[in-house]
Amino acid sequence: MSGERTVRTACPYCGVGCGLKATVAGGRLLRVEGDEEHPVNRGRTCAKPIHLPSAVHARDRATVPQRRDVPDGPWRDVSWDEGIGWAAERLRSIIAEHGPESVAFYVSGQLMTEDYYVVNKLAKGFIGTNSVDSNSRLCMSSAVAGYKATFGSDGPLPSYDDLDESDCILLLGSNTAACHPIVWSRIKAAREREGRPCQVIVVDPRRTATAAEADLHLPVRPGGDVPLLLGMLHVIVRDGLTDERYLEDHTEGWDELRAQVDEWPPERAADVSGVDAALIEDAAHRFATAGAAMTCWTMGANQSTAGTDKNRALHALCLVTGQLGRPGAGPLSLTGQPNAMGGREVGGLAGLLPGYRNAASAEDRETVNTFWRLPPTAAGVSERPGLVATDLVDALHDGTVKAVWIMATNPAVSLPDSAKVHEALRRAELVVVQDAYHPTETTAFADLVLPAAAWPEKAGTTTSSERRVTLMRKAIDPPGEALPDWRILARLAAALGWEEQFAWPDAAAVHAEFVALTAGRVCDQTGLSHGRLGRDGSVRWPFTAADAERADRLRRRAALTDDLSPEVLRADAEAPDRAHHSPRLHADHVFPTSSGRARLGALSVDGVAETPDDEHPLILTTGRVGGQWHTMTRTAKAAELRAADPEPFVELHPDDAARSGVTDGERVRLVSRRGEVVVRARVDGDIRPGVAFAPFHWGLLHARPGDGQLNALSHDATDPVSRQPELKAMAVRVEALVAAVPGPRERRSPGGAVDPTGGAATGGA
Repeated sequence: MSGERTVRTACPYCGVGCGLKATVAGGRLLRVEGDEEHPVNRGRTCAKPIHLPSAVHARDRATVPQRRDVPDGPWRDVSWDEGIGWAAERLRSIIAEHGPESVAFYVSGQLMTEDYYVVNKLAKGFIGTNSVDSNSRLCMSSAVAGYKATFGSDGPLPSYDDLDESDCILLLGSNTAACHPIVWSRIKAAREREGRPCQVIVVDPRRTATAAEADLHLPVRPGGDVPLLLGMLHVIVRDGLTDERYLEDHTEGWDELRAQVDEWPPERAADVSGVDAALIEDAAHRFATAGAAMTCWTMGANQSTAGTDKNRALHALCLVTGQLGRPGAGPLSLTGQPNAMGGREVGGLAGLLPGYRNAASAEDRETVNTFWRLPPTAAGVSERPGLVATDLVDALHDGTVKAVWIMATNPAVSLPDSAKVHEALRRAELVVVQDAYHPTETTAFADLVLPAAAWPEKAGTTTSSERRVTLMRKAIDPPGEALPDWRILARLAAALGWEEQFAWPDAAAVHAEFVALTAGRVCDQTGLSHGRLGRDGSVRWPFTAADAERADRLRRRAALTDDLSPEVLRADAEAPDRAHHSPRLHADHVFPTSSGRARLGALSVDGVAETPDDEHPLILTTGRVGGQWHTMTRTAKAAELRAADPEPFVELHPDDAARSGVTDGERVRLVSRRGEVVVRARVDGDIRPGVAFAPFHWGLLHARPGDGQLNALSHDATDPVSRQPELKAMAVRVEALVAAVPGPRERRSPGGAVDPTGGAATGGA
């Protein structure tokens, strides 16, 4: 097409952080492909981003602010000034009567770092509420808590380069082949390495696509992960495979953990975990005798009432064997959303502040308040703890929180115990939803919907699982009156009386303010800017101002020798001085703890929060499918992506299906202690007996009439440290479907109004 141009950007889906090339013309996105110059994916990509044009130009894009006066009432278009002005006045009134803690923001790992920064500055610094939590609470907060507990700070230690160099990779609770396929392609390449193939161990109750290709599959029982890892550690100690020098020089708390490890021989671990003792011994030997070994994990570890300790156990496996701080070694958490890492850096969870700071610390509060130059009308960062996602639902339910501002996420589908969430949103005095799509299951409860720009309609940065920051460049204008998320928040700040403090000219200026707050921190990014990222490509942090000076010096030297190849420029930007700028965090084995040592200690061996009984004999675990994303806002627009899994389903072992009287392909009812849903049965011998699996993507706007959504089944029990919900284990039963399903005319939206879309593919992620 005439006038075509290509814009380099990053993928808006998972946390792998692939580079993409967007081809645009005439204000439309024509096609998307992998960027061969991006070091993460090297031109490869999975299926989801290829179909982004259908999502960007979908008919249900939100294009103008809309407000309604009564729940389930008609929507009417309003101007930005009217919509933001009305919301600001409502917030002022609620704060005046109930205090700033009566206001909360629920945001998303799909926001860019700039968006995240502005909402945190506005809410925590100016309004005075620490209740800014993210849907990353549902996926990565146990990884945050685990890294902080062991190493003194958040931040993954290895990089993807280590996947290429590793001799043994243990994957726990991660169907990497389906959910992080580009990472899996690098693991597969390591497995096929000539002369030194990498061994892959997979811990999962299902024989997933990942487990099917592994060298060793450990079919763990849900809740049995920590006992299994303790059993592996027991074998490592028993057989003299520990790295005693590393333990002595760089750790503390080993005596306490070793005393617990002594109590978990592989036979006992087998009884609790459901994995044969011989497999536990085999896995332990493979990992401990490897030249370089890594642990990798995602939701299967994190979404648990023992999620933090599962993370600590995975760290311990590396520490006890000295597998840290060198090529091919270390514990690497794989993030679920494109900017879950960036949100952590900028303070995007309740209780956090920018630069890996803590709102509970008086020193950190003072630092941030001073940096923000708060005017007398601003409240400043409060010492009162903010509410995490599940506590926010409770607070809305009991009226403690009166107003909630929701950004780029769909909690009516994604939060646990859907009925409770829906009732909480109904009870709120003010619900504002800022999203690229409308209607969604969550906008059904809104008083005001504000249209947000989507990828690739705004500029900003994201950070991947390996700490790599990539610039997302704007490629086309947003539809109608939609705006970038940070600009919407800046308008709100101005309406509340703080225009001067939120008057950035562009996203690059927002980013510059944020990175200044990272100076001297573990996540130091003071050498980064939109300009550098746009010129040199993506960069892993830490990348300090001194690193930037070195990179520029090498660039000048390269210019004098006429060596300006892309390879040289990328190497100069990423590693200006290899001895100083390691691709690994804490490569010197000095950790940001009070002692400088990594911390070990006893681990919780508690199982799942909800155990089966005669009424609910199965444990249901949930997850994703390769072609869909979160609650299907974007992916459901593409018929090609829907084709692989066109409807919700449940995988059952043949023995469990027979006991329940259901057959393969039959529509069945899943019933928990909180609700029920209707799905299609897939009878499959690749799942453990007593365990069922179902994907969570389908909400009320995507499932058949009357089918419901999966999180209607889930409980809201959380990890006591990370406060991450246990979405991976709930007690259910399966019933043959005998009752009639309501017809299409009876379909209603989550808020009670008739669904005007007739079942169109919508819903926030």
